[in-house]
Parts: sequence; structure tokens; C-alpha cells
Amino acid sequence: MKIEIWSDIMCPFCYIGKRRLESALKDFEFADKVEIEWKSFLLNPDMKTDPDKSTLEYLSETKGWSLEQTKEITQQVTDMAKEEGLHYKMEQTVVANARNAHRLLQLAKVLGKGSELKERLLKAYFTEGANIDDQDSLLAFAQEVGIQKERALACLSTSEFEEKVDEDIYESRQLGVRGVPFFVLDRKYGISGAQPKEAFVQTIEKAWEDFVKKNPVLQFSDQSDPGTACDIDGNCD
Repeated sequence: MKIEIWSDIMCPFCYIGKRRLESALKDFEFADKVEIEWKSFLLNPDMKTDPDKSTLEYLSETKGWSLEQTKEITQQVTDMAKEEGLHYKMEQTVVANARNAHRLLQLAKVLGKGSELKERLLKAYFTEGANIDDQDSLLAFAQEVGIQKERALACLSTSEFEEKVDEDIYESRQLGVRGVPFFVLDRKYGISGAQPKEAFVQTIEKAWEDFVKKNPVLQFSDQSDPGTACDIDGNCD
């Protein structure tokens, strides 16, 4: 069963939602039969990268809040993240356009490293104050999750996967996604936002129930004795 997740690297609730989904899957008996696919979404596609400006300053300017108000509002999000074991350092987050990072994520997905790179980028942005539009940083993150530097550089040095990013964004609009994170389970059930763990548990179980009806899953006993059987060479015991 596939779970598709539209999210942006700079979305604090996306990291929280990721943790809550993971927590729900830990308690799910058939978690090993669930495939996660990360989809691109840009909350601010026109944002200009400015490593000398913090996200708090940016929010203060664009929202019309005082810096003190901004700190109070973001502290609420920081406290929520802490409950999931995440330690946000919002005052260190850097204003950066995420498009290149999303293109690299598309490459990672093709190479089977999508979830690993997604986690690395979220951690870098929210807890390390990294500039996620800096090429050297992106190359380092890619290598950390097992992507060859040359391959990552080939992606970042061109417009590769530009169309895939746009396709994901277009698809989200077709589905009526108005904010992230947004989780789509088996193309039938949706979860909007970083809902409590219980909401994920209930939706996963319901989606799985429907999925199994359409795709019967063989379930094997946990016994170490394989029982009497015949193998492909005609040997029976």
C-alpha cells in the first residue's frame, strides 16, 4: 500500500507530521508492506535565498508581526516539535528557496533514497541552521545518504527534475491540496496537516482494510518449521 506525502522542507508541521506517521507505522502490523513516496510542494516558490536573514526576520517582515510576536508564535511550534523528539532552532533557520533541494529529492526518490534525504534535509533546516539552497551543502547531504557526488552535481548543475517538481505541485492542486503536510493513502484516504498519532493509526488501518480487499496479502505463520512442501526441483519433504 502506498502513502504519498506532499510536503515542503521549510514547513515545520511537515517534520512533525512525518514523525507522527512514523510513530503510527511502528505500531502497524503490516508496516513492511507500506511504501512511502515523498511529493514536492513549494510553500513559497518565489522566495529569494538570503543566508544572512533568519526565517524569524522574514516572517516578521512578511506577516507584519513584531519580532517578539514572531518568536512567541514559533515557540509554540517548537514546543509541539519537542513532543515528537525534534529540537527546532527556529532562530537559526535560513531563508532559502527550496526548489533545488526538491529537485535533488526527486533524484533521491529515483535512486531509492527519498526518505533518507527527506529526513536529512528537514534535520539540516530545522536543527542545524543549514542553507538548503547552497550547492555544497546539498552535495554533502546527498553523499551522507549514499548518493554519489557526481550524480548529485549533475542534477544540481542542470534543470534536471524541474518538470517532476512542477508535476507534483500540479497534481496536488488537482487533488485539492491547499496546505502541507498532506498524506494520501492508497489514493483513497487523505490526512491534512500534522494530525495526532491516533488519526494516522485509524486512517492507516482503514486504508489497509480496503487495500487488502482489493489485493489479498499472503500471511505466513511465524513458525520456524516451514511444514511439508515441494520445492521447484521436485524435492518433497
